[in-house]
Amino acid sequence: MLTLYKAGNSICTQKVLITLAEKEISYDTVNINLFKNEQYEPAYLTINPKGVVPSLVHDGKVVVESTLICEYLDESVPEPPLVPADPYLHARMRLWSKAIDEGLFEATRELSFSAMFRERLRGMTEEQRQRRFRNVGDPERRARYQSCYGLGVESPYVFQGIADFEKAFKAMERDLAAQGPWLLGDAFTLADINLMPFVARLEYLNLLDLWVADRPHVQTWWRHAKARPSFSSAIADALSDAEVSDMRTFGSRIRERVGERRAEYLSDAPEHTMAGAA
Repeated sequence: MLTLYKAGNSICTQKVLITLAEKEISYDTVNINLFKNEQYEPAYLTINPKGVVPSLVHDGKVVVESTLICEYLDESVPEPPLVPADPYLHARMRLWSKAIDEGLFEATRELSFSAMFRERLRGMTEEQRQRRFRNVGDPERRARYQSCYGLGVESPYVFQGIADFEKAFKAMERDLAAQGPWLLGDAFTLADINLMPFVARLEYLNLLDLWVADRPHVQTWWRHAKARPSFSSAIADALSDAEVSDMRTFGSRIRERVGERRAEYLSDAPEHTMAGAA
């Protein structure tokens, strides 16, 4: 028996849902409402002590961290393979996963927070806001939330996120131009799956073209990714009209300033590639 603990519109959950769809694996779900702090309920913390989603329970065994869950699913159900057999390509795939986990995850979270969740926090009482901040067990994550709440797009964490996306899209354009149509060449792999929800979030926030307007190979990759049935089932069809509308509305409000901050970064940035994907 396989059970996925998930949250609506969670980018890390979406990675796992795409993998499950590509593998055609049957599973049950338990929804965790993040806005009601259900991730901090004692029962869920016994499954995932960090209080984050997703979590996978397979025949009583718990697997956490979305990247590891996707690799676990690929190893558990070998066909169709989503991890390259070639050791070099396998290493390249894991470099993309590492770059996402260590950079783009936080970049997407900070941009999403500045666009949408900041407004939701503003609608709370001060006591409610402070309780939410206290519930974040990781001091560094709490500091990020507080910075993005107080400063919005002006937060240094948002600026770092803008830079991380710039480096990632630069590396994507380079790799796709050299070997496409997918990040590792002919085969669709976890490298592509791991990126899809993060690129989708930028598109729903009306921010994606700020980075990819002049990157034709990334644009082609994105059209191919969105055409896959797994994208529709895991992301497009799973979002409500209200969620799509909110992302578009709130993302559009910060769009101009995000573009300006990207220009600030480009004016000072040296020529470089994404760390780990060079």
